[in-house]
Amino acid sequence: MSDTNSKALVQPAFAFTETAALGLLQAAVDKAGALGIKATIAVVDPSGRLLAFLKMAGSFLVSSELAQKKATTAAGMGVDTVKLENILGSAPSRVLEGLTKAGDFTVIGGGVPLYWDGVLVGGVGVSGGSEDEDIECAQAAAQVVNLARASQ
Repeated sequence: MSDTNSKALVQPAFAFTETAALGLLQAAVDKAGALGIKATIAVVDPSGRLLAFLKMAGSFLVSSELAQKKATTAAGMGVDTVKLENILGSAPSRVLEGLTKAGDFTVIGGGVPLYWDGVLVGGVGVSGGSEDEDIECAQAAAQVVNLARASQ
């Protein structure tokens, strides 16, 4: 423990404000409206805890669970959910099978990790349209973080 003085024992963390979380929801809702779909959107912190959630009128019931799984997976793994299948493709099949049996894990597209200054700050998940439409909506929400970072 002699080198403890030279190593950081605590790291600073960023946390979304409610204003940021609402902005993420609104961006996804706007994109869903433009695409003509009824989506459900979830925003989580880096540990997968729900920060914000919105279910558009007329969206599918199953979308509520899927949006949260997508957000949690993106935050927990730090990559887009649609990319995970390829990333895990070289692993033994039992790895992907085991992960997908976990309650909060999915490789269905529509989950995007959210970074601020290179630090993972959460994830957004969208469900309600096709996989491609969900991805578009989640990416639109993630742009809110990118635009906010660019303006500082």
